[in-house]
Amino acid sequence: MMLPTQETTLAEARILDCIKSPADLHLLTEGELGILASEIREQIIDTTSRTGGHVASSLGAVELILACHSVLDMPQDKLVFDVGHQSYAHKLVTGRLDSFDTLRSYHGLSGFPRPSESPYDAHPSGHASDSLSVASGFAKAKLMRNTDEKIVTIIGDAALAGGMAFEALNYIGTEQLPMVIVLNDNEMSISRNVGALMKHFGNIRANNAYRTTREDLQERLESGGWFSNAFAELGRRTKDSMKHMFLPDAMIYEQLGIVCTPPIDGHDIHELRAMLKLVLEMDGPVLVHAVTKKGAGYEPAMADPERFHGVGPFDKETGEDLAIGTAGISYTQAFGRALVAEAQRDERIVAITAAMEGGTGLKAFHREFPDRFIDVGIAEEQAVGMASGLAAAGMKPVVALYSTFMQRAVDQMIVDVALPDLDVVFALDRAGIVGSDGPTHHGAFDLAFARMVPHMRVLAPSSASELASAVHTALAIGGPVAIRYPRATDVDCRDYEPELLEVGRAAVLREGRDAAILAFGRMVGNALDAAELLAERGISARVVDMRWVKPLDAEAIAEAAQTRLVVTVEEGAISGGAGEGVLDELSAKGLYVPTLVMGLPDGFVMQGKPELLLEELGLDAEGIAHAVSSKLARFHITE
Repeated sequence: MMLPTQETTLAEARILDCIKSPADLHLLTEGELGILASEIREQIIDTTSRTGGHVASSLGAVELILACHSVLDMPQDKLVFDVGHQSYAHKLVTGRLDSFDTLRSYHGLSGFPRPSESPYDAHPSGHASDSLSVASGFAKAKLMRNTDEKIVTIIGDAALAGGMAFEALNYIGTEQLPMVIVLNDNEMSISRNVGALMKHFGNIRANNAYRTTREDLQERLESGGWFSNAFAELGRRTKDSMKHMFLPDAMIYEQLGIVCTPPIDGHDIHELRAMLKLVLEMDGPVLVHAVTKKGAGYEPAMADPERFHGVGPFDKETGEDLAIGTAGISYTQAFGRALVAEAQRDERIVAITAAMEGGTGLKAFHREFPDRFIDVGIAEEQAVGMASGLAAAGMKPVVALYSTFMQRAVDQMIVDVALPDLDVVFALDRAGIVGSDGPTHHGAFDLAFARMVPHMRVLAPSSASELASAVHTALAIGGPVAIRYPRATDVDCRDYEPELLEVGRAAVLREGRDAAILAFGRMVGNALDAAELLAERGISARVVDMRWVKPLDAEAIAEAAQTRLVVTVEEGAISGGAGEGVLDELSAKGLYVPTLVMGLPDGFVMQGKPELLLEELGLDAEGIAHAVSSKLARFHITE
């Protein structure tokens, strides 16, 4: 199922150009749907080669999505995506072809389903393992209202291992909710899948008896004449094949009360449509097990699905990255190097991640210390809970997650780690604005939720070298510590020896008398640039790298209050953030001075290049300088 080898152009007449809504798919033959699948793949590859995007997952789900749309009546019927990064084919057949070239761009098409963008998007997907819970709500509402819409959800095998998914499965099976779960089994999440459930799927795929059952079931489907008793027949045959044909461990879904089909080819539209038509007639929950290939139809993506999970612009012919490299080192690389160096000195250090080994910079750590590297899969709660046990046993775990995914384990951070005051370090990558993935992936809230936790100390390093020092300090001082850092590159890539940072001590980078800008993390650089702009306008601004979000440097804040305006700048939600902490400190000390708190607004920031978003939010150098000068002028507080 590869792309055509002959030269073609997107300007040629295509079936895709005639598809204005999913209803149009009902008019196509299965052969024409197959042609459409190839056209969609061409379009996805052509567009993402310019915009970047989630290529491998979207290419692997084309036939699944077409088969679902061809048998559903949307938007009355509901198609719920898990994560949603595989939904590009869905966007292309739901009236968004003309705007598809704006994918993931500033004020353009979202890379994920978004109800405000289209009535065909049932849910704003973005995080793994939540689709079954959402779909169960749709199914429960159907029963309550006595309506007849169909509910289908597509979930990947890695996401199905998440705790939230298991909670939903238990409820769905108990309540016998009428819905279809399409398991997109591609043996791959972002990093390679791990865990017992993944082995379970592998056993099912490899078992000859199961495959025989699948082929027999397919013959029954094609023979017709038995749909009137479909539920009982499929349930009996599937369950019998599980119980009696050498694969008793495959009973997991049956034991939860969910009929599970034998594996079918997730790239065979005929087989998919036949199975979907069958199971949609059933009165209870059914799991359709579809085996797919991530990156299907595009050799570079199939050869390296991890890189093509989320990729920037690339050459269509070779798959090579077209992004122009920026001199320097990324914060992620700096963290990975720093942790390896610390682990070489302390054998108690353990690295934990949740299916993000490459994304969090832990590949080198895994290679050097395989016995001290743990990937729990898409299970952030497990990662943090396990870290608490490791710490209680005398180890020094470092939990490396994206900021947005840490949100899922705040309870474990509070109860399992902070309450017993354990030595656990949280390395929160992608903090602040992350760019093209948009609101579900911006790290907007970690400052707020980490600040509120007793015993927690929070560091926001402003450079790669300072990040290395932050890692060194967090491991040295003990207790729970969170380090948050952006998805960015630091041009200062010199060799450096990490230093032990004094807890709660900021660094004054520039003196000034009119205003004091207390900056956190990446905003330090923008604050320095803003101070230069302000100097050109005759305003003298002090710039302080606060370093610590908790505890805050009370002395630096008191000194800032000696100027005419105290400004805080953070790349996080203002509500509950670092700026509020500074205001609390000023109030507690009885220091009454005009203030300006700058950060992310009380809303969700859309997708786009970080520099454009920061400019729109007024957090670039010009925005900070303008806000400071305007505030000073409004209250006539300049000399």
